[in-house]
Amino acid sequence: MRKTVMMRFTGLALAIPFAVGLAASDARTEETLQGMLATQLRAQGYPCDKPLKAERDDKLSKPDNEAWTLTCSNATYRVSRVPDLAAKVEKIDEGK
Repeated sequence: MRKTVMMRFTGLALAIPFAVGLAASDARTEETLQGMLATQLRAQGYPCDKPLKAERDDKLSKPDNEAWTLTCSNATYRVSRVPDLAAKVEKIDEGK
C-alpha cells in the first residue's frame, strides 16, 4: 500500500512543475518576441532601452517579409524582417 501511495505522490510531484511551465509559456511568447526584436535593433545600432510592445503590421507584411511596430520606452520603430538579412528599421516620430 505504501509503495502505491509513494508512486502516486511522485507522479504528482513531477506533473505540477510541468503544468506550471505550460501555463507560463503564453506570457513568455510575447515577451520573447519583443525581446528578440529589441535585440536585433540594438545589434544594428538602434537604441531600445526597454521593449514595451510589438505589433505585427498586416498591411506591410508579406510572405518571408514580416513588418512589426516595436514600441520601446525611448522610441517607436517600424521593423521589416527578411530571413537571413539585416532588418530594415525606420524610427517613427512621436508627433505622427
